[in-house]
Amino acid sequence: FNINKSEIISFRNQKIESYIIPDSVTSIGDGVFSSCTSLSSIVIPDSVTSIGDSAFSSCTSLSSIVIPDSVTSIGDWAFSDCTSLSNIVIPNSVTSIGEGAFSSCTSLSNIVIPDSVTRIGNFAFSNCTSLSNIVISDSVTNIGDDVFYQCSSLTSVVIPESVTSIGKQAFSNCAFLSNIVIPDSVTSIGDDVFRNCSSLSNIVIPNSVTSIGDEAFMHCSSLLNIVIPDSVTNIGDYAFAQCCSLTSIDIPDSVTSIGNGVFCECLALEYIFIPKSVICLKGNPFLGWNG
Repeated sequence: FNINKSEIISFRNQKIESYIIPDSVTSIGDGVFSSCTSLSSIVIPDSVTSIGDSAFSSCTSLSSIVIPDSVTSIGDWAFSDCTSLSNIVIPNSVTSIGEGAFSSCTSLSNIVIPDSVTRIGNFAFSNCTSLSNIVISDSVTNIGDDVFYQCSSLTSVVIPESVTSIGKQAFSNCAFLSNIVIPDSVTSIGDDVFRNCSSLSNIVIPNSVTSIGDEAFMHCSSLLNIVIPDSVTNIGDYAFAQCCSLTSIDIPDSVTSIGNGVFCECLALEYIFIPKSVICLKGNPFLGWNG
């Protein structure tokens, strides 16, 4: 503890199985309980307002935790690699979820992000392989890089209308993701966003989107049809490469640039119409295509 016992600075008994944090504590410091592999139960009092970086990382026996309503921020990698953590409730007081906060919590199956949260850090829920359901609140404006990367049990996601951008690899390797709704508020789809989403068969890109990033839909092997709206001006490298079930695609007159290998190995695609608006074809967009 610090002098007035308001912050836990270090915790040396790594073999302890349960612990009650005293009411005097307002802050849990960085890495305090990290790698306490026997810790299965902990009580956080209402006095705590912040949970530090890596505070509970690699607490592999911790199966459940209640975060009190007093907490406003969850630090970077705070609960990462808590492989037994199956249930956690994020209270309405939390405004920020740090980078990698719940990364590799492989037993976590359900999570609700409350309306108070405005920021979700990169990698926040990456490699949560049991996560099958998530509710994103209307207060979130940005879905960062790799946030749901390799959440292989995730089947459906509704992105709220408050979100304007989807970061790199945000849903990459979500092998069972079959349904996703992108709202009209989104203006850009980042690189590798839906790469290797092999169960995704249909997606509607809203009229608000102006650019589709590199490898954005690469190896979406079940994708049958996609409509690119008139708002899109740029299609990145390998954006639809290896979409082997894709039978048709219409490129609108708004598109001026098509990247290298965009339709690489799209074996079911019979024809592609390139509008006169396209002034830049990078490399060979049709690499490995026999249409």
